[in-house]
Amino acid sequence: MEIAKLKSQLQTEVDTSFLYKSIAGIQTDENLNKVLLALAQIEDGHAQHMLTEINKVQPNFSLPNASSRAKFQLKLGKIFGYSSIISSLSGVEKQFAINTVKNKLEAGEKLSGFEHNHLKIIEAVNSNSALNVSGGFLSKFESRHKSVGGNALRAAVLGANDGLVSNMSLVMGVAGAAVSNNTILLTGCAGLLAGAISMALGEWLSVQSSKELYENQIALETAELEASPEEEKKELILLYQAKGMTELEAKKLADKAFETKDSAIETLITEELGINKEELEGSAWEAAITSFILFATGAIIPLYPFMFLEGMQAIYLSVGSSVVGLFGIGASITLFTGKSIAFSGSRQVLFGLAAAAVTYGIGALIGVSLAG
Repeated sequence: MEIAKLKSQLQTEVDTSFLYKSIAGIQTDENLNKVLLALAQIEDGHAQHMLTEINKVQPNFSLPNASSRAKFQLKLGKIFGYSSIISSLSGVEKQFAINTVKNKLEAGEKLSGFEHNHLKIIEAVNSNSALNVSGGFLSKFESRHKSVGGNALRAAVLGANDGLVSNMSLVMGVAGAAVSNNTILLTGCAGLLAGAISMALGEWLSVQSSKELYENQIALETAELEASPEEEKKELILLYQAKGMTELEAKKLADKAFETKDSAIETLITEELGINKEELEGSAWEAAITSFILFATGAIIPLYPFMFLEGMQAIYLSVGSSVVGLFGIGASITLFTGKSIAFSGSRQVLFGLAAAAVTYGIGALIGVSLAG
């Protein structure tokens, strides 16, 4: 690795440690103070390792002090709150984890680092109500992995809504141009297929990518556990402490988790990666097919009247059917929002009809223009 790059990373480690120690210094909660200081010590260890590498080329190079930028960040934190500092540290941790894994994989080395876990520890600190940081609250970070299975009903409602609203708008736009029924049907069918295929492909990519990401994270975590079990155990203890446990409680729980390799990796997957292993059992193809059917079901509602009616009769029935469908979807949304059925249903109808009215008007204008 280039010396300039190593020096840059060394300065980052020194600054990160400095900020961790500074924030720890204003904590009133002893447990959280220990967590932040432990993170700082880990950064100090990384800094010493990098300094050793640099000294192989430049023996007289010494450990730098915290940079002016880090000190300026701390001063701003004292005035405006420390959330910006924590946000900056989370970005540093994520970027460093990416670079570390990439470099070691390219070099064919075993993964022994565990810095990707630091963000999870900070998240746990953030969720701990005992946190007392002068000047403001810690900012929120990346949300944990969400369960695909737990969002199945939400996905079903939104998929049907997308199909209905998009195809109703498309059909009304074409109908507004006063074209033939065959043209409306052709356009509506094309919109249905294009949208359903797009939704299915997007769902397949989403589920498959998530599974591959989870599997890769589990593989990395397993490799790290084999390479440095004690370091992983220390990280787990810190994570438990960050969630509010005492050091003794955290150590006992970590000891229990590390009784066997299987229980250790199961615990690390759940606690540090935030992965529910049931999420790996879902089928990307099943999700894609389901998404296709749901979108198509919504999209057929405004289209079917044109299969056996023409002109304004077909338009009226299409709008009427769409209103019923939109109200039903709005009512279903109350399962998530807690709002009244009448409110959610009427709101959904209003938004859907507004979109259809706009496209119908545009279609009418284009139809008149073409006719002229």
